[in-house]
Amino acid sequence: MGAPDRPATYDDLPDGLVVADSDGYVVVFNRAAERLTGLPSATVLGRRLGDALPLLDSRGRGWWDCVDPYRALSTTTGHPESALALPGGGQLLVTARYVRDGGPTTAVTAVVASLRAASARDRLEREGAELVATVAHELRSPLTSVKGFTATLLAKWDRFTDEQRKLMLETVEADADRITRLITELLDIARIDSGRLQVRRQLVDIPAAIQRLVASRQARGDSGERFDVAVRGPLPETWADADKVDQVLANLLENAVRHGSGTVHVAVEPDPVGTALTVWDEGEGIDPQQVDLVFTKFWRGGGRGGTGLGLYIIKGLVQAHGGTIAVDRAPGAGARFRVVLPPGPPGDAA
Repeated sequence: MGAPDRPATYDDLPDGLVVADSDGYVVVFNRAAERLTGLPSATVLGRRLGDALPLLDSRGRGWWDCVDPYRALSTTTGHPESALALPGGGQLLVTARYVRDGGPTTAVTAVVASLRAASARDRLEREGAELVATVAHELRSPLTSVKGFTATLLAKWDRFTDEQRKLMLETVEADADRITRLITELLDIARIDSGRLQVRRQLVDIPAAIQRLVASRQARGDSGERFDVAVRGPLPETWADADKVDQVLANLLENAVRHGSGTVHVAVEPDPVGTALTVWDEGEGIDPQQVDLVFTKFWRGGGRGGTGLGLYIIKGLVQAHGGTIAVDRAPGAGARFRVVLPPGPPGDAA
């Protein structure tokens, strides 16, 4: 049978795509599938699925023969991702879906298989292991402190003065806040990665939010002279999630104070697509070779401490609003982060 022209959109997909028709003949084999399998489409299209793409399970059996998609139970809709081997070597992650045009109990009219490199799963597993190790390391210190101070107070309460007890309880509270922030980061990571981050929009006054956060930092001991806040021009209304905007602003300020030096500059101004917020410091800045890594998980510029998740989360929060975030070198020195938030529709949105 003749193979149809391959639509360009199939070749734009990052994963391999294989489609077989109702008779089991391959009619789609995109460029990613060619790259992953090493098989040219000319040798695959028009052949039966099991012959064109022979895949082996962990026991060395032909996988298509085992799953037998065209004779599967009428309730079978496909197969979850499985690690399968190619006869010539190499491993692929394969997901199969069965199309039944006439309904769930009718014959299979097409088999759609998605192919991914096995390295993708390895990368995810490594990221998961690193996330667990990182968070466990960050939790150990505050938990040890909380346990130590509470045990000491319970055992020797009467030996301490009111001032000493207050100092220890304040330390426990600060460490408990740190633990809460780490747990919040974990939840944010899970929601961002799964696409389940909820954005509940309301009218947000960004300049007022910045002034409030700066005042909060001053109350905790930062000098008022450390911050320079400028609001330029009339700003458009911004409908966004107030809590998440506060989280983005607070993290950018924290990043500039902790890792930068000199004055922390904050500018809010109108942008052709919304409201722009720029934060920069007068420190050493970011190595130009690492700029592309700044918003990835676990990036810690210059060997700095922390989980390395903050900027990854900020990017996810900004993108959930339909906004953008970028980083470059500030004039003279320092790192400069620029966030642009669109006006956004009023009301709740997922």
